[in-house]
Amino acid sequence: MRAIIELTRRRGDRAGHSGDRGVARRIAALSAGFLLALGGPAAARAADLRGHGGPVRAIDVAPAAGLAVTGSFDGRSIVWSLDSGAAREVLLFHDGQVNAVAVLPGGGYATAGEDGRIALWDEGGTEPVRSLEGHAGPVSSLAVSPDGDLLASASWDGTVRLWPLAGGGDARVLAGHQGNVNAVAFLSDGRLASAGYDGSLIRWPVEDDGPPAVTTMPAPLNALAALPGGRLAAGAADGHVRLIDGTGAVVADTEIDTTPVVALAVSPDGERLGVACLPGAVTILDADTLDRMRRIESGSLLVWSLAFTPDGNALLAGGSDRVVHRVDLAGGAGTLAAGPPAEDPLAAYAGDPGAEVFRACVACHTLDPAEGERAGPTLHGIFGRRIASVPGYHYSAAFRSLDIVWTRETVARLFEVGPASFTPGTKMPEQTIPSPEQRDALIRFLERATRPD
Repeated sequence: MRAIIELTRRRGDRAGHSGDRGVARRIAALSAGFLLALGGPAAARAADLRGHGGPVRAIDVAPAAGLAVTGSFDGRSIVWSLDSGAAREVLLFHDGQVNAVAVLPGGGYATAGEDGRIALWDEGGTEPVRSLEGHAGPVSSLAVSPDGDLLASASWDGTVRLWPLAGGGDARVLAGHQGNVNAVAFLSDGRLASAGYDGSLIRWPVEDDGPPAVTTMPAPLNALAALPGGRLAAGAADGHVRLIDGTGAVVADTEIDTTPVVALAVSPDGERLGVACLPGAVTILDADTLDRMRRIESGSLLVWSLAFTPDGNALLAGGSDRVVHRVDLAGGAGTLAAGPPAEDPLAAYAGDPGAEVFRACVACHTLDPAEGERAGPTLHGIFGRRIASVPGYHYSAAFRSLDIVWTRETVARLFEVGPASFTPGTKMPEQTIPSPEQRDALIRFLERATRPD
């Protein structure tokens, strides 16, 4: 996985007929809120936020209100009280997972999903007050300008858009990346920064049409965080976090892990940086030097999203276990309670070169149908199976429209030219395996490991 993984999950709130969708959403929202209010999962441990039905992909915090808003692979956004851990509102709008959320100035929220739409919500509302449409691919990231006038969105359609938050009006489209744009952030000086799978970090002028400033990194970029003084932290697919000053120069570079960085968060005082790798632990860095301050072990838990609490004393970590974990930073080293470390799922294939190639896929795909779905469908029985045909898994419309049967040749071609070319419109991360020998090893491994009993 060399980019942010934005794959859809099963929708538990989907109605059987399109005309019933609004009713289904309202029933699902009331049911979820009623369960939490009655002391369901959320009441089990008030410190953590429990209620999502899928991995928690995004978190943002409203400091003054003591609220957090989250987005999940389950297609829901939830507004939480940080004091009680209770869900206050369940927001249902998107077709597919919610990839990004943002707290809006003066109250309210923005949510964005793999359906390419952005919804604006008033606080306490059950339906969006506006839907911002125009992106031709999943929206991966949102950011609000320092003056609160603009909402920036990044999309896998290769563009960044600037939306006026007051008075409507058309979005300004910024095109400069080659491929997926994975993150946006406003700098403290008002400029906008965006980061893409192509490794480019672009700083855009917001007030005029001057030329953007481009810095090219040595690896695909997955996450951005704005720091005081016009600086940026960029998290990359090579497991590095790099600190970029106002001129675009890289002034610090730290390898966090050998796996991709998927989330960054800045403490309220701007002095610490939270980093999540997938898979891997959560690391706290000094935001001025990138020196390591703390490592928080996550065991078998995959952490998809991070945010500091308003007082900076705790870190919220959105997990693959559907829980937003609250980690006390004032205490000891801290851990994320996700059970004992998981056994190596590929231990039975030790020494198989194809299994080593497949390690990049295990966070999103299982080999054993008993393990169920992850971000992507199980690969059990893939050979001879028609594309988009695993029962119960919600595929994108683009995937469902393709006429492909998975064979040695089609799987090899997928990784030779990349998903964007072989399966246009897919939400699968863009990645290739240039080596014919590695592709052949992967195919032989999959034939062995996914064969039905």
